[in-house]
Amino acid sequence: MARTFPGLGPKSGSNGAAVLDEAPTIDLRRRRDQLNQKVAELQWDLGGLVYEMAVRDRIRIDVIVQRAAELQDADAELAEADRILAIDQTGIAGQCGSCSSPHSSGASFCWQCGQPVLRQVDTSSIFSGA
Repeated sequence: MARTFPGLGPKSGSNGAAVLDEAPTIDLRRRRDQLNQKVAELQWDLGGLVYEMAVRDRIRIDVIVQRAAELQDADAELAEADRILAIDQTGIAGQCGSCSSPHSSGASFCWQCGQPVLRQVDTSSIFSGA
């Protein structure tokens, strides 16, 4: 499935008419596969790096932390891509706070227990700041 992320908005052409930006299309599954490969490589490299440092008895924590941070960033991006793809595939947007049943993105009440899925806000608190 390709996801389209909109550009920055309309631009004016040479004749003054509005021209829409071409929005880049990102294939989220392909990006997830790339991130999966990157995470695996970073894990492999980090393990090899620590092993080589240990064999030489020259552990450099700053280098290890820097590489671990790269791995953590890639892993977080991979988790987000997986989360978005799971929502697209299943239509599940979250879980009920009462019974943990899954609910869709448009649900107001849990289909299992009937409890409200969305937190209700007192309208007086909305207008009190005005």
